[in-house]
Amino acid sequence: MKGYLRLLLVAVAGMVVGSAVTLSYAQSSALDPARVAPHIFEVVLENEEVRVLRVTDRNGETQPLHSHPGRVIVRLSPCAWIVAEDDGSTRMESYKFGDVYWAPPLTHGGRTSNVVEECRSVEIEIKAPSVI
Repeated sequence: MKGYLRLLLVAVAGMVVGSAVTLSYAQSSALDPARVAPHIFEVVLENEEVRVLRVTDRNGETQPLHSHPGRVIVRLSPCAWIVAEDDGSTRMESYKFGDVYWAPPLTHGGRTSNVVEECRSVEIEIKAPSVI
């Protein structure tokens, strides 16, 4: 785990080199996940270009409606949950420790989590391109 965490920190540090790092725990959107569900989404770094969230999903928690911009997700633990589809069917979604993937913008929430294993991840939201 330390290797993945170190790699993640190097990647994030590379994105913020040359920028003034400012910690800001508020985002303007009323659907900001860190604002509506601080027990799940914790801001650990924010500047003009990126925002990094530490996310912990637990079984039985209901996430309020919230919105995400496009972001990179890094899984810090294996995790799995059951997704209830609008048509009433269900499916299992799972990830391994160290999985990294891009997630497009999304607004969701309001359903109780059916997490099989507690899910821990880091989400890196891209705010603006760097100007060199």
